[in-house]
Amino acid sequence: MNLTLKIWRQKGPQVKGKMVEYKVNDISEHMSFLEMMDVLNEQLVNSGDEPVAFDHDCREGICGMCSLYINGEANGPDKKITVCQLHMRMFNDGDTIYIEPWRAKAFPVIKDLVVDRTSFDRIQQAGGFISVNTSGNTQDANALPISKHAADEAMDAATCIGCGACVATCKNSSAMLFVGAKVSQYALLPQGQVEAADRVINMVHQMDLEGFGNCTNTGACEIECPKGITLVNIARMNREYLKASLKG
Repeated sequence: MNLTLKIWRQKGPQVKGKMVEYKVNDISEHMSFLEMMDVLNEQLVNSGDEPVAFDHDCREGICGMCSLYINGEANGPDKKITVCQLHMRMFNDGDTIYIEPWRAKAFPVIKDLVVDRTSFDRIQQAGGFISVNTSGNTQDANALPISKHAADEAMDAATCIGCGACVATCKNSSAMLFVGAKVSQYALLPQGQVEAADRVINMVHQMDLEGFGNCTNTGACEIECPKGITLVNIARMNREYLKASLKG
C-alpha cells in the first residue's frame, strides 16, 4: 500500500505544533500500525530528518503506551484494541491517515505524539491501593470467601490499562471511566472495604485537581475503551462517593 500520512509535529510543550504530510510506500497489510510508523521513521532518519516521537513499550496490547488519535478515532478504526494491535489491513491503498496525540488539558503534549499521562499516576497514588501488613502475618487469600460474580467483576475492572482513550474520546475530557474502574476493582472485594471511603474521596478529588471534565453519560468512553470497561463502573464509583460523603 502507498499511503499519505498527516502527522502532528510539535517540538515541545511550549512550542506551537502543526500537521506535517509524509508519504510511505510499499506498506504491507500485515504490518501493525506501529511497524508502519517504524518504516516512516527509518525513512526520515535516512534522509536526515528528525523521526516522529511516539510512545510504545510492550506492543502486545498490555501497557497502553501507544495511544494515538487516528482519523478522528481513539486507537483507530478497529474496536477493543490498542494502536499496537491495529493492523494496516484496516486501511486501503491510497488512503490519507491523520495521526494526532490525545487532546486533553490534563494530557499535555511532550513532543509530537507523546503526551504526559502522569495525571493518571497521581490519581492512583491518591487511593488506588490497599494497605496490607506483609510482615509475615499476611492472611491467606483463600481465607476470604469471594463470590465468583464479584471476583469476575473486579477482574473486569482491573483490566483497565490506563491508556487514556476514555479521556481522549470524551467531549468533556472526563477521566471517570478510568477512576471508576480503579475504584471498582477494590470496592467489589473485601480487601478494599477498609479504606473504601477514603479511597473514592481522595481519587475523585485528585481527578478534579488534575483538570479532567465531568461525565455527561455520552458513552463514547465505553465504546473506545480497548479493554471494554463499562459505564457500570462509573455508576459504582458515584454510589461509593455518595456513601463516603454521607459518612463524613
